[in-house]
Amino acid sequence: MTRRLLALAQLPIYLTVALVAALVSFAGLRDLAVRIYVIALAGLALAALVAHVRRSNPVATRSAFDRALRRRRDRPERLPDLERVERELMLAQQTAADVHFRLRPRVRRITKQLLASRRGIDLDADPEGARRALGEELWELVRADRPIPARRDGRGIDLAASERMVIALEEL
Repeated sequence: MTRRLLALAQLPIYLTVALVAALVSFAGLRDLAVRIYVIALAGLALAALVAHVRRSNPVATRSAFDRALRRRRDRPERLPDLERVERELMLAQQTAADVHFRLRPRVRRITKQLLASRRGIDLDADPEGARRALGEELWELVRADRPIPARRDGRGIDLAASERMVIALEEL
């Protein structure tokens, strides 16, 4: 900090030397050189005053408003796909149509990929192997020939069944 103050204290000396050089070199521009010198000195004085005020009245680096905004950004962002799956799962608990048309295609894609990568089973080509690997409850949801529900507003999937299906997928 002392070096910085020493450097700032030398600036007016340099400005004065520059003024004398300008007065000697450009005698016809004496008025302009003096005005520039005064403005530069005033700028230095203003900078020194601001620095002094900042040192004598320390404030928080951020206001309470800035800190409140910062906290919101610090929250981990939820993945859009995860939110979509949660929404589909919540809707699937309400109606049979949501189970068949929203949840089933996603679970079917996931199941197809997991069966192929972990067990070497093709969901459509080897339905019996897939049925054994998945269990009856999950198989009934993802099988290719699953009929469209007769009552679309009928009861959806319950939370316990969806948890069992997630466990079955995790165990693949």
